[in-house]
Amino acid sequence: MPAIEPKPKLTLAAVAREAGVSAPTVSKVINGRHDVAEETRSRVMAVLARTGYKSPLQQRRSLTGRQAVEVVLDSLNTAYAIEVLNGVLEAAGESNIEVLLNVTSKQGAPRLSAEQRAARIIDEGRCGMIVVTSAFNEAQLDAFRRRGVPSAVIDPFNPPPGDVVSVGATNWAGGKEATSHLLELGHRRIAYLGGPDGVECNQARLHGYLAAMGASGVTVDGRSIIPGSFRSEHGVEGLKSLLQLERRPTAIFAANDSIALGVLAEARRQGIRVPEDISLVGFDGTYRAEESVPALTSVAQPLQEMGRAALRSILSQMQGEALSSRRVELATHLVIRESTAPPPVTA
Repeated sequence: MPAIEPKPKLTLAAVAREAGVSAPTVSKVINGRHDVAEETRSRVMAVLARTGYKSPLQQRRSLTGRQAVEVVLDSLNTAYAIEVLNGVLEAAGESNIEVLLNVTSKQGAPRLSAEQRAARIIDEGRCGMIVVTSAFNEAQLDAFRRRGVPSAVIDPFNPPPGDVVSVGATNWAGGKEATSHLLELGHRRIAYLGGPDGVECNQARLHGYLAAMGASGVTVDGRSIIPGSFRSEHGVEGLKSLLQLERRPTAIFAANDSIALGVLAEARRQGIRVPEDISLVGFDGTYRAEESVPALTSVAQPLQEMGRAALRSILSQMQGEALSSRRVELATHLVIRESTAPPPVTA
C-alpha cells in the first residue's frame, strides 16, 4: 500500500501566491496595517479565510486544545465588574475557553495603542476580546475589526461602531422604573446623582428619570441633577451638595450602587436616617446592595447574563455564524428593599 504523503504546510508565501500579492503585503493585512488598498485587503482576507491560514503563534495556541478570550476591565474593585466577570467565566468554562484578564488601571501596566493591543492579541493567539465599561473609542475598536478579532463591549461608555457587538441592559426603562417607584411613594423632590456626562448608560438612566418626572407633571430643579463618577465618592459629595439646597430632596436616585453606598455613608455621618428622612434607590443590584444597612432598593441588571451573552457572541463570531443582533439589551427589574419609604410628613 503506497504511503500517504503528508499535506504540505501552508505558508505565508503560498497565501501570497494565491492572492497575487507579495508576502509582506499578506503580513500587513494580517497585522491590520493601514497602507494596503481595500481591494487588495479584501482579496487577501478571502484567501486567508478559504485556506484557514494561521500564523505560527496561532498554530502553537491551537495545539493546546484551548482557545483564549481576553477580558479588558478598568478595575476589579467593584461588585459590578466581579459579577460580569463571573458570567464570562461560567460561559467560558462550558465551552472550554480560557479567560485572560487585562486590568487597565493596574499600576505598571503597559500603555499600548489600539494597533499594538490588536497586534498583540493576534500574535498571542487570542480568539476574541471582551471590553467591560471601558471608553474604547471607534478608532480603537476598528483596529480589532480590521484584524478580524471578534469583540464585544459590555456597557460601553461611547456608542460602538455598528458592526461591533455591544451588550447592555434596559437603562432607560430601569431609570424610569426607579423614579416611578419614588413618585408612587409620594416623593416629588427627587434628585439624580449621575455618572459621567456623555456616558451612554448614564444618559439613558437620566432620560428615564426625566421621563417619569415629566409624566407625573413634576418640575425638576436642575440643581438636583448632579453628574459625576460612578464611584462612592460622588455619592458623598453629591449628598453634601444636595443638603445645601433651600428645598432639600426627599429622595435620591443614584446612577449606580457605588454612588448610592456613598450617599448612605455620608447620611450616617450627618445623622440623616434612610429611609425615614430621605429615600434612596441605586442601580446595578449587586450583592453590596443586599448587604448594605439598610438594604438598598436598586434596579437590578442581569450582570452575569451580560457576561455570558458577551462570551457567547465571541464564540458565534469565531464560528462565522450570523448574529441576530449586534446590540443586545437585557431587561432590568426593580428590587424593593429597605431604603425607600414615603416622604416624611414635615417635608
